[in-house]
Amino acid sequence: MGNKAALSALFLGFLMLWVPLGQHGFLYQHWMKVGTFMAPFLLLTALAFHTPRTGMRNARVWALVLWLAYIAHQFEEHWIDLLGRHYAFKPALNEILTGLAGTPSETEILSDASVFVINTSLVWLVAALAIWRGSTHIFPTLCMASIVFVNAISHCVVALISMSYNPGLLTGLVLFLPLGSFVYFWLFNAGQASVKQCGFSLLWGIAGHLLMMVGLLILSRFDQPSELPYFAVLIVWSVLPCFLFRPERQQ
Repeated sequence: MGNKAALSALFLGFLMLWVPLGQHGFLYQHWMKVGTFMAPFLLLTALAFHTPRTGMRNARVWALVLWLAYIAHQFEEHWIDLLGRHYAFKPALNEILTGLAGTPSETEILSDASVFVINTSLVWLVAALAIWRGSTHIFPTLCMASIVFVNAISHCVVALISMSYNPGLLTGLVLFLPLGSFVYFWLFNAGQASVKQCGFSLLWGIAGHLLMMVGLLILSRFDQPSELPYFAVLIVWSVLPCFLFRPERQQ
């Protein structure tokens, strides 16, 4: 009964995010602020999951910690970056994408709607599903760790190529690299995750980032394309970890 209630609440929450009910004009510009104000409540939930019996072996705790780290990262990427710029990630990535696509620099390949759906599906939805499945299924939590770790690597690669700061680099280095690595180490060392699961989750995270970028480049080839198929693919990819590897009861 508890699982059904949690699934219903999860479904309702993302329905309220994604179904057009007049809220998208606000959310496209301010979704990262909603995430920031949500962080204290997620922290309280993490403390509630952390019991003396389960301690840090509870995968739900790690999923919540990773989500909190990502909210801090999204603050730097999409709200205020290290240089004090507001909403700096979208124009920075558009500059990269237009260079790859060979389109005019003023072309907006990454739209506000894309930024919103990418972050609420490949991050928030993955984290929420990892929390929901955390008591019986470790793989979604590993995939959340993968998204964190792979994203940090991508920021580092861009910084090395450009030899300059990019929005999200600081939290990628300070939070993502150590935290993503530690979660993998902890869950593997505790016997909760196998080498195969860790490897496949990393591949899932790499493929998710490639899917995000390639999808945007494909959209740029069409004149005023609908973004809905692209969004649907992102959501399916975010849900996929729940169906990979047989769930095992956590101790």
